[in-house]
Amino acid sequence: MKHSMIRGVAAVGAVLAMTVAMAACTPAADDDNGKLVAFGPQGDNGSLKDNLFTQEVEKKFDIDFDWQTTTYDGSVAGEKRQVSLASGDYPDAYFLVPWVDAFSRSEILKYGQQGVLVPLDDLIDEYAPNLKERFEEKPDWKQSVTAPDGHIYAITQWSECFHCSFPSKLWMNTTWLDKLGLEAPTTTEELRDVLRAFKNDDPNGNGQADEVPLSASAAEPIMNFFMNAFTYAPVGGPSSPPPLVMDDGKVQLAATSDAWREGLKYLESLAAEGLLDKGSFTQNGDALKALGDNAGAEILGSAAVLHPYEFVTANSPDGRDTHYDAIAPVAGPDGTQLATWKSPVNPLGMFALTNKSSEEERIKAIKLIDYIVTDDGTKRAAMGPEGEAWVPAEAGDVALDPELDPTFRPLTYDETSNAAWRSMGQYWDSLEFRNSQVFPEDIYTTDGYERRLLQATQLYEPYQPDESILFPAEKLWPDADTSAELADLQTNIANYVTQAQAEFVTGQRDINDDGAWQAYLSDLDGLGLSQFLQMEQDLYDALK
Repeated sequence: MKHSMIRGVAAVGAVLAMTVAMAACTPAADDDNGKLVAFGPQGDNGSLKDNLFTQEVEKKFDIDFDWQTTTYDGSVAGEKRQVSLASGDYPDAYFLVPWVDAFSRSEILKYGQQGVLVPLDDLIDEYAPNLKERFEEKPDWKQSVTAPDGHIYAITQWSECFHCSFPSKLWMNTTWLDKLGLEAPTTTEELRDVLRAFKNDDPNGNGQADEVPLSASAAEPIMNFFMNAFTYAPVGGPSSPPPLVMDDGKVQLAATSDAWREGLKYLESLAAEGLLDKGSFTQNGDALKALGDNAGAEILGSAAVLHPYEFVTANSPDGRDTHYDAIAPVAGPDGTQLATWKSPVNPLGMFALTNKSSEEERIKAIKLIDYIVTDDGTKRAAMGPEGEAWVPAEAGDVALDPELDPTFRPLTYDETSNAAWRSMGQYWDSLEFRNSQVFPEDIYTTDGYERRLLQATQLYEPYQPDESILFPAEKLWPDADTSAELADLQTNIANYVTQAQAEFVTGQRDINDDGAWQAYLSDLDGLGLSQFLQMEQDLYDALK
């Protein structure tokens, strides 16, 4: 896979170099026989051509789709999309998935300014009243889709998934707490004491010292939870930018602060005592889940991830999947107590029209998107038909948020169904739409899992950071002249920060040595940190 991907990327670069100018001035196609040629990912549950939602909207909007499909493998899908654009043999429309092959902001600007992607704003004004209403309801969404030149070239996703908005939670084995007569920890030192008890007091009762008090995966850095007891930690991950924060209007790298260093010292002390699994910095999600699903004895005491089913299988035979509950953010030595917050704005472009499309096709396509962003359209596109994927609420039903009127109850997700576009139809997920859904009140059943996540997240909501310290990366538009340089700086700095802090925590570098810390700061300077921060500051200032 790696060999073919590298070869493919080289091919993309060669094609781009030779054909991007030709692609920019390719005229609208007149040989598609009236079909809307559409590019989109196709799952293994059936073809997009035979998809029931596809067939329904073809009739509803008089669209005849001609699908160019790819897979849900991001590397393969992204490569195919880039080749289609670079070669000039691209479709009338793109229907993409954010976590697979959606357009980056740099791509949206580039292809929009080249004329490959056509502006959608006039189409929206005239033919998409529902989308216009959504933009008025959620002005941050409209801001996120509007390029610096005032045009909208792609439609992004708006997702106010409540439990996703606080993605960095600590899930603790409360069955072990009860067995050991312990309370949920509220401070970093109380947490240390609990982890010591998990390690030393045989909470699984098998007479062996096999317990793993705390673990995580490299995909969801453990920093995201623990740093919030020392200073604010933005959302982080393998493909995330460096942890930037605002300080009195100035962009700063949080990972250079004294408070961040104190957080690393705390984590290093946990690791040195065998309370923190050092594999947390290298293992993937499957390895973490192997700990949670350990055959025989239950060995995992806690994990810092988005939700429990990431580290333990639902409906485990011994019921261990019900043993974990979220604990609220813990307070650090100086009382700092924050929670990582994720914006509902997704900057990646899901839907776009190209200059190959005719005016008639553009009108039909934007009307389709306008339907999908309604509540009914979202249910139909992302979930499926009534009776198969969801049913209306009934008397006595309780919404996920009990203060809201219940609207509908999702049914068990059928992985084999080919009746909806699913992720390709998830444009609209407001807090009200999501939290008015009906779920069972038993939070330890799989059907009641969403309510379990909501209740866990309510522990984190009071610790949402003040907006003044949040760096709004999702709102920034790149500068065409400097975007490539900025991307390189961002990647190099982010990779170095991730590597260095793992080495500090695991003892490969001495976090208590002032010289080692200064060398780390000097290395960041050598990677162009000052230039990177100034470039980000310029983009931030351009928002005003």
